[in-house]
Formats: sequence, structure tokens, C-alpha cells
Amino acid sequence: MATTYSTDRVDQRMEDLYRRHRHVDEGRVASFYESGRGYYPLAEAAGEQDTFGLAYVTKDGDVHTAGDCDVPFALQSLSKVFVYGLALTDHGRDELLSHVGVEPSGDAFNSIVLDERHHRPHNPMVNAGALVTTALIEGADPEAKLERVLDHLRAYAGNKDLGVDWDLFDREMRTADRNRATAYLMRSQDMLTGDVEAILALYLQQCSVKVTCRDLAVMAGTLANGCVCPVSGEQLLPREHVRDVLSVMYTCGMYDAAGEWAYDVGVPAKSGVSGGILAAVPEKGGLAVFSPGLDEHGNSVRGIGVFREVSSRLGLHVFATEEEDALTGSGPPPPRA
Repeated sequence: MATTYSTDRVDQRMEDLYRRHRHVDEGRVASFYESGRGYYPLAEAAGEQDTFGLAYVTKDGDVHTAGDCDVPFALQSLSKVFVYGLALTDHGRDELLSHVGVEPSGDAFNSIVLDERHHRPHNPMVNAGALVTTALIEGADPEAKLERVLDHLRAYAGNKDLGVDWDLFDREMRTADRNRATAYLMRSQDMLTGDVEAILALYLQQCSVKVTCRDLAVMAGTLANGCVCPVSGEQLLPREHVRDVLSVMYTCGMYDAAGEWAYDVGVPAKSGVSGGILAAVPEKGGLAVFSPGLDEHGNSVRGIGVFREVSSRLGLHVFATEEEDALTGSGPPPPRA
């Protein structure tokens, strides 16, 4: 009976959290689809700003959802976290650091700004760094590399049905001038090697993989659980690389609002311009939000609000005091150890 009560309480708190953040001031939602920044070609997504779902997965694999948690959307930049982990597995920490750094850039994610001192992109969470990371994925040919990436993403989500939205990929490939320019610039400076068009295609394919908010929460829960999937129990990343992935998420995962996120929310996280945010609370669980209404940084407005409330009420910030850790509120509570 105790377990049933606890589950019901978490579900109720999820519903309460959903209701409190369901309505958002439209004045806070930036008109990115008309702004000329050009990073998300699906203009019709502007009409999806009312879509909102949140999901929470405990380290034991219990899933709690509220709202639109089964609506598929593209991973976009959320994919960078998992491909970075795969590249770490392929090449190791020192080798990967020679190609892409771990310093926050302070610039927008699509800025063509490189770390000239160390002759590499600033970090793997900006587009320049993600292109290099993708280029380092091992495989006999582009098809084999894509299959490795897909297998990796599927394992994190505990969902074998994840796949590329090929219509979205085709549209993104046609409008990828900025990423294409970034890749060719890096190749001209020997920061990137190989066929630029093939690298760009693989990068946009990983960005075009469709997930749901439920999938994203399981992926976040896997990261929080030492990269052991809470659904399958499979270890997906060597233990020595888990800290590296979480560290880069913490310092670089929220575009040019990463410092503000670390200050206010204080947990490793990553966002995507399709409206998803995932956060990993180590040894506790994973929380994901999907809502396409974005702020000026390209982060989900509702998502930022949800995570700020949960972190504040539950004392989840990495530097929270013991008194803050004891807080209870309307968000999903951390699971018992």
C-alpha cells in the first residue's frame, strides 16, 4: 500500500506542476520562426506552442507523466549529449579533448566562433563542436555510423523504435548553410577532416531522430543513473566517461544561458530548439519537459519555469544546503536511495 500511495502522490504532483505551468505569457515567447536566425526550418512548429508535456523517471525505472508526453518531436541539439558520449567511448578522454574543448563559449549555439588558442571548437554542445564530435564516430561507412548512433540513442531511451524523420532531415539539409559554412571553415583550418557533406548529413540525421517526452525522461534517467538505463538495466557508457558527459552538460548544455541555468537550477541539463529539455539529477532520476514555445536563447519557456520550480522546491541544486534538500513541494520528489 505504501508504494501505491507514493506513486499516486508523485503522479498528483506532476499534474499540479503541469497545471501551474500550462499557461505562459506569450510575450515571453520569442518569434524565432520569423527572426531570421534560421536554425529550425519547420515554421509550422510556431503553431505548436500550446503543446506541453513533462515526464519523470526514477533510478528504478518508474515513469510518471503529465500532459502531452506521447507527442513525437526531433531531438535536435539534445542528440549532442549522447553522440559526445559515444565519441568518448570510441576515442577516450584525452584524444577527444585534442579535437573539441569543454569551455563554455558564451555565444549562441550556432555562432561561428572557434577556440583559436587551442585550435578546436569550444565545446561539444555548440554546433561547431557537435560537428567535430559527429565526424569522430567510428564506422565503416556513413550507413554504419548512423546505425551506431541510432542504436546508442535507442538504448538510452529503452525504445527500439526510434528513427530518423527523413522528411525533416531533407528540409534541414536544404537549409543548413550556416552549419555547412562552419564545417568547411573548420576543415580549412584542419579542425575537421573528411567529407563535409557526409559529416553534415550524419549530424542532421542525429538531430532528426524523433522521441517523445517519455523517451527523453528515460534518456535523462539513464544519464542520472551512471549511464545504466533504468528500463533495461544496460550499462551504456563506461563509468569513467559518465562524469565527463555530465560535467559538459552542466557547464555548456543550455546554449548561451548555461551560466544562468547553473546559477538558478544547478543540475546537468541539455536543451533543443524543438522545445525539449532533459535534466539528470545524479543518483536520483531524470526529468524531461517538451514545450515548443522558446525564449530568446532557444530554450523552452515552460521548461525553464518547470525546472526552476522543481530545483527550488526540492533543493536539487548541486550546491543546495541540507535545509534546502529537505524541501518538499509540487514537483516530483527525488526517489529514495
